Amino acid sequence: MRSVKFLVAAGAASLLSSAAFAADMPIAPPPQYYAPPPAADFGGWYLRGDIGFSNQRVKNIAMADGRNAQLLSLNETTAFDAAGIYGVGIGYQFNNWFRGDITGQYRGNSNFKGTDLLTYPAGGGVVGNGINNYNATKSEWLVMANGYVDLGTWWCITPFVGAGVGMARVSIANYTDTGSVNNDGFGFGAFPSYASAPAASKWNFAWAAHAGLAYQVNPGLTIELAYSYVDLGSGTTGAVSDYTGFTRGVPMRFHDITSHDVKLGVRWNLNSPPVYAPPLITKG
Repeated sequence: MRSVKFLVAAGAASLLSSAAFAADMPIAPPPQYYAPPPAADFGGWYLRGDIGFSNQRVKNIAMADGRNAQLLSLNETTAFDAAGIYGVGIGYQFNNWFRGDITGQYRGNSNFKGTDLLTYPAGGGVVGNGINNYNATKSEWLVMANGYVDLGTWWCITPFVGAGVGMARVSIANYTDTGSVNNDGFGFGAFPSYASAPAASKWNFAWAAHAGLAYQVNPGLTIELAYSYVDLGSGTTGAVSDYTGFTRGVPMRFHDITSHDVKLGVRWNLNSPPVYAPPLITKG
C-alpha cells in the first residue's frame, strides 16, 4: 500500500515539473498568412467603345443667300441612307446612380437624295415650273460631354437615361443638282438644268438625349444597348456652279440635321479588383 502511494506521489511530482517547464517556454507566435497588397484605386474610371448606325433627317435645303426664296416649293422630299457610327471615350462612375464621359465619334458617309418640285417667276411675268434632283454625301466628327443617370439594377441589367452637349463637324461632298425647267417664259420650252458644288465642312453646336440598357457581364465589363437622338446643326456645300460653269458664289445649306442612332457599346471598368491567386506552397 505504501508503494502505491509512493508511485502516485512520484507521478504527481513529475506532472507538476512538466507543467512548470512548459510555463517557462516561450509561446510560439501564430502562423503568418500572406496578405495581398490593396488594389490600386482608379477612382471609378472606365473606357468605352461603341459601334452603331444612324437614321438621319434634314429639315430642308436652300441657297445660303436666300436668292431662291421667291421659289415656291410644292413638294420637297429628302432622305439619307443609314451610315455607320464608330466611337471611343473615357468616363468616370461617380456613384451607383450617376456617371459621365467624354466621347468622340466618326459618323461615316451617308448618301443623300432629294427632289423638289418648284414654281418660280420667269421672263415676261410668265410663271415657270421645274424639278430639282439633289444628290450628295455627308459625314461628321462628333465630340460630346455626356452625363447619365442609372435607374437601378435588376438581374445585372441597369436602365439609364442621359444627355450630352458638344461640337459636330458636318461635311457635305459630291453635291449635284440635276433637273429641268418646263417653261422659262421665253418660248424655249423645257430644257435641262445642272449645278454642282465642291465639298465643304462646318462646325456646329450639337446636343443629344440618350436612353438604354446596360448589362454587367462581370465587375470589369459592361455591355450597353443604347438609343440617342442627336441634333447636329446645319451643313453646307462649297460655292454652287450652274451647268454653264458660272459660279453663283454662295453654297447650298442643309438646315437642321438630326439623327436617331442605335448603338452597341462596351465599358471597361479600370477600378475592377484583380483576381488574386494564393502563392503555391509545397511540402517536404
